[in-house]
Amino acid sequence: MIPNYQQFMRPFLEIAQSANGNEVKLRDVINQLAVKFNLTDEEKAETLPSGKQSILDNRVGWARTYLTKAGMLEVTRRAHFVITERGLKALQDSNVVIDNKYLKQFDEFIAFKEQKNASTDMAVTVGVDSDDITPDEALRAAYKIINDALTSELLSRTRNITPAFFEDLLIQLLLAMGYGGTGEGAAHALGKSGDNGIDGVIDQDPLGVDQIYIQAKRYGEGNNIGAGDIRDFFGALNLKKAHKGIFITTSDFTPSAVQTAKDLGMRIVLINGTELAKLMLRYNIGSRDEQVLHLKKIDEEFFEA
Repeated sequence: MIPNYQQFMRPFLEIAQSANGNEVKLRDVINQLAVKFNLTDEEKAETLPSGKQSILDNRVGWARTYLTKAGMLEVTRRAHFVITERGLKALQDSNVVIDNKYLKQFDEFIAFKEQKNASTDMAVTVGVDSDDITPDEALRAAYKIINDALTSELLSRTRNITPAFFEDLLIQLLLAMGYGGTGEGAAHALGKSGDNGIDGVIDQDPLGVDQIYIQAKRYGEGNNIGAGDIRDFFGALNLKKAHKGIFITTSDFTPSAVQTAKDLGMRIVLINGTELAKLMLRYNIGSRDEQVLHLKKIDEEFFEA
């Protein structure tokens, strides 16, 4: 039988520990775990109802996500990880069970869990048979858990891509949102202007009658945008006689930066890392639909006499 995702946590860390400080590849970890738990070929091939991902991959992936959020694993590059000092310390006592209860001692994991509302936490803890929530509430809560984790993962990966990849990502996102027109060459609508503090410009309509100027900063967590950056962008927009601007960052904006954008009296939209990742998820940039579920209810009118 395939273990649940929490049962994979300690063995995952043990495999990462055996690399002696070197990174491990997620696929290699999955293969080793399959051997460790003596999974049959049929069990390894068993898929989710969508048929697009194996149950084994899905559960090991969730174990990886939770261990990363608790600071016990660190992402080095796509699908590669190293164990942290916290992870090594957790393995020192062979009697310690590493599961969600254990991970709750870490502030980072608590913060991750608190992104979900109370009904979500209850759905995970007690399942759909609880008297406190309805089955459809549990389904929606599970949906939120998955999306919260995907949003966090999208943001983490976006912070580690190259500048050229980041620019292409923003082009794809803005086009998916309906900007840039539909004609040939629309995919290059964000092309670098290279002057006066403007990173790019994109048409707001297919004919290019109205344009939006863009500033984009691929910053790490904690390297937040300040009020000075907003004023500089405002000045650049004035030089272009522009009326609309979008400031995008993979980090966040300081309170003074947000207030400055409001006070300047120009239409400047601020998009921080979390909002960027949510837009990527909404428009399938860096993600894709795995399965569509239709939540139905009785059509009362159909049964009316």
